Amino acid sequence: MRARDRWTWPLVGALALASLPLALLSGAAQVDLGRAWSDPSSPDALILWGIRLPRLALGWVAGSGLALAGVLLQALFRNPLASPYTLGISSGAALGAGLVLAAAGGLAGGAGAWLTQGGAQGGALAGAAMAGLLVFMLGRHTRAAGGAGLLLAGVAVGFTLSSLLLLVQVLADPSQSLRILRWLMGSLDAATPGQLPLPVLVVALAALGAWVGARPLDLLSLGEETAHTRGLAVARLVAAVFWTSSALVAVVVAVCGPIGFVGLRAPHAARLLVGPGHRRLLPAAMLLGGAFLVLCDALARELAAPAELPVGVVTACLGGPLFLLLLHRGRRA
Repeated sequence: MRARDRWTWPLVGALALASLPLALLSGAAQVDLGRAWSDPSSPDALILWGIRLPRLALGWVAGSGLALAGVLLQALFRNPLASPYTLGISSGAALGAGLVLAAAGGLAGGAGAWLTQGGAQGGALAGAAMAGLLVFMLGRHTRAAGGAGLLLAGVAVGFTLSSLLLLVQVLADPSQSLRILRWLMGSLDAATPGQLPLPVLVVALAALGAWVGARPLDLLSLGEETAHTRGLAVARLVAAVFWTSSALVAVVVAVCGPIGFVGLRAPHAARLLVGPGHRRLLPAAMLLGGAFLVLCDALARELAAPAELPVGVVTACLGGPLFLLLLHRGRRA
């Protein structure tokens, strides 16, 4: 492991650093860095510091948060296919945002515009909280105990809420349905400095808590019975992991919409590079998740310039083949 660290951590750090200039310089508009630095009132400065830098920051925070949630849930369920969207929290957030967007289409003037811009985030947070409470209550009363009960409840709740969202889209008029569909693709194009404090705070607190609890997570990944025999308060840890992951997913989905494959791919890539120990896995996964989402967003701006593709489409198109490649390389190793 020490010999592998000689190239693993420099590789992860180089990838993370390389994503920063690529994200700032990508897009339909060419930015003169010298003019942007010397003249704060120039269009170059407005594009670079007012649009692309908040977008870069939000992409990093969202990607890191989804990767962290993926690591936590894979440890909880001991399932490599667990992802931030396993528990149905994202389905609740999507339903909440969909209801708000459908209602906004029926309002005229500034009220509809305000509800579309800010109300969707509030609706997503409310829907995620409702889904989290429902999954947690159902999971505690199933025959399967601990993480298995939460997994079964999460899958059932997720399918139910997704079906309700489809019903909302069917009943909405074409313009409202298209607006909901566009939100469901996930995007960073509306990033503003005002959106950053909440996700930054949630991701930072969750990362700190996961880092402190790295050793209990190692025990939990071995199985709940094994962890219990080692003196671990399993029920308390399961609840902490569930609510931490739910908070991460709720905040990211509320701000960016559902963005798939980041929370599934980044933990696997980090695990192949640094091993399964959570003290090393957590920072590596967060670095890779942030870099991956930022690079996908830069690619989304370049592929159809001057138009922009939703970043969720790019992560899905790239995440599948990259995930299969990682599995193949891991099997050969």
